Amino acid sequence: MTEEELHKEFEAAVERVNSYENAFPADFLLRLYAYYKKATQNSEPPSSRRSIINAFKANALFQARGLSENEAKEHYVALVKEYFKS
Repeated sequence: MTEEELHKEFEAAVERVNSYENAFPADFLLRLYAYYKKATQNSEPPSSRRSIINAFKANALFQARGLSENEAKEHYVALVKEYFKS
């Protein structure tokens, strides 16, 4: 898959997640969060008002620390496909 194809697939997966109206499991959201941050090279620290949520987000980011931008996109897309079984 080319980088452009991967980017399109990633954007489609992000849109699918954003348009889904039901609640996702917390562990799924944390993994999506970490992969999205890595994929978009967003280095801003977690900014929830609740410190426990920031701690969980920081842990998720720590677990994804070795991924490249493209690897994070691949993981994000795979996770969304697995969740929606498509």
